[in-house]
Amino acid sequence: KVQLVESGGGSVQSGGSLRLSCAASQYIFSRYCVGWFRQAPGKEREGVVGIGIDGSESYADSVKGRFTISRDNAKKTLYLQMNSLNSEDTAMYYCAADCSLSYYNEGLGIRDPRSLQFWGQGTQVTVSS
Repeated sequence: KVQLVESGGGSVQSGGSLRLSCAASQYIFSRYCVGWFRQAPGKEREGVVGIGIDGSESYADSVKGRFTISRDNAKKTLYLQMNSLNSEDTAMYYCAADCSLSYYNEGLGIRDPRSLQFWGQGTQVTVSS
């Protein structure tokens, strides 16, 4: 089973930046679906950005131009660079990896939480105005 551990969250003022990291227990990021998700209190988990099995990236409209996903396969680490943060970005952030059967069988989008099967425990991001 793949284990994922997020880090890099914290408190930042509006307009600031953070870089989240997700360390994997296996070399999974180079060949599998990956993504970052977030969940604010009282809201459903939403996909921030994902990379599909074909390597294509999909960003949520709310983060386009501000967030960037990247991966260092040698370090087994996935990153999320977040710039120009605002209060609406406040949430628990999760990384996820490996396409689920639903992704293949139901043709789900890569930012659908059901598309990925291994999840980290999350790291909190709080943006104050």
